[in-house]
Amino acid sequence: MTEKLSTNVSRTNQTKLVLPPDTNHLGTIFGGTVLAYIDEIAAITAMKHSNQVVVTASIDTVNFLSSARVGDILHLEGVVISTGRTSMEVFVKVECQNIQSGEKTITTTAILTMVAVDQAGKPTPVCGVIPETEEEKRLFLSAPTRRNRRLQISAEKMK
Repeated sequence: MTEKLSTNVSRTNQTKLVLPPDTNHLGTIFGGTVLAYIDEIAAITAMKHSNQVVVTASIDTVNFLSSARVGDILHLEGVVISTGRTSMEVFVKVECQNIQSGEKTITTTAILTMVAVDQAGKPTPVCGVIPETEEEKRLFLSAPTRRNRRLQISAEKMK
């Protein structure tokens, strides 16, 4: 498709409260819980961009930078940062806010590849993307490197 959409079309924000069942024996949020939140917001973000149902093709990178504790608030933001013919790279940033101090820290960043599919489950074309922020522009420019890395990994698995 030749049409391009601003990253603002797909930008999605969610807020979650860290509750006791979400935490491990150290009192910090389970990494798997954070991954589930990340996958969910990435899917919503990609669906907003493509107006299609999407599936997760890969989670390229997940960086756990700090942790969140019971009572903390998680702010998640997802945005489509690049597209292929049927795929979309989604950048997700998770920020933790301590409710008492108000202090905010980035806990996790991730890049996922989502594929738009039609009703028969077949990949379907998506619009391109126009990055808006400096961070989005940087991620957009580095997308070919990430794509090549994914293709190399996929080729190695086929051997």
